[in-house]
Amino acid sequence: MTAALQSDYPPESGWTTDDLDALPEDGRRRELLDGVLLMSPHPTRTHQSIAMRLGAALDEDCPDGYDVTQAVEVRINRTRSFIPDVLITTATAAAREPSRYEPHEVVVAIEIVSPSTRSIDRVLKPALYAQAGIPYYWRIETLGGDLEVVTYRIDAVNEDYTETGRWTKFVDTGEPFPINLPISRITPRSR
Repeated sequence: MTAALQSDYPPESGWTTDDLDALPEDGRRRELLDGVLLMSPHPTRTHQSIAMRLGAALDEDCPDGYDVTQAVEVRINRTRSFIPDVLITTATAAAREPSRYEPHEVVVAIEIVSPSTRSIDRVLKPALYAQAGIPYYWRIETLGGDLEVVTYRIDAVNEDYTETGRWTKFVDTGEPFPINLPISRITPRSR
């Protein structure tokens, strides 16, 4: 057991992925930001419904060479680790049945914005996913009633994302593969 678990205080040098690995499997979503442990509240039914519907819809049109999954850790380095709500990865990486992915195995990281994660999903995660070299980032806005999917492509030279679309009726993009997805298809029934 790590020193962090034996005390009310974090390790003096900050949390690491080794500390994450030593924590019990208790269903809590734990992420690391430069050695700081982040714990999000349990997702709402709406959040989970969007993730489930989006994953299923993307999986239907997903060509060979890619795989769609939900909430699997992306271990960026020893002190940074995030769990996107939905991911598109390489099929080769998925074939090894990982409990975590390396950034180069992730093609699209998708975050569903919740009231408690607005700044993290809109500012922090896109910046760090881009630095890690993940080619595409999608952000799903849920605040205000209607869903909006905002898509981004990496500018590898500047290590940041360029917005490629704001979608309120259909996500219609050719990246990373042809996607024509009605927003109504990922909208929970009770919205």
